[in-house]
Amino acid sequence: MAEVAFDWDQWNIQKNELKHGVSRLEAESVFYDPRHRLFEDGKHSTPREARYILYGRGLENRVLLVAFTLRAKRVRMITARPASRRERRIYEKRS
Repeated sequence: MAEVAFDWDQWNIQKNELKHGVSRLEAESVFYDPRHRLFEDGKHSTPREARYILYGRGLENRVLLVAFTLRAKRVRMITARPASRRERRIYEKRS
């Protein structure tokens, strides 16, 4: 996989670590999971900015949900947290 450039708001890094126990490095590692599942987030997208949901296994071997958008060819991270039971089933389901 090609190198992915990430962009974080400093507050989001701290929020994810404090509230969800997910480090910046673990969140970014989900993009390199060959089994990741990517979906468009129609609920939170706007006409000016599409948002996406990515489910994947991170460095700590946990399935995470990562919400992001694309800005200037960079992945702008919005949030990262452990996946719920329902979200883990989505990740594990193969089409």
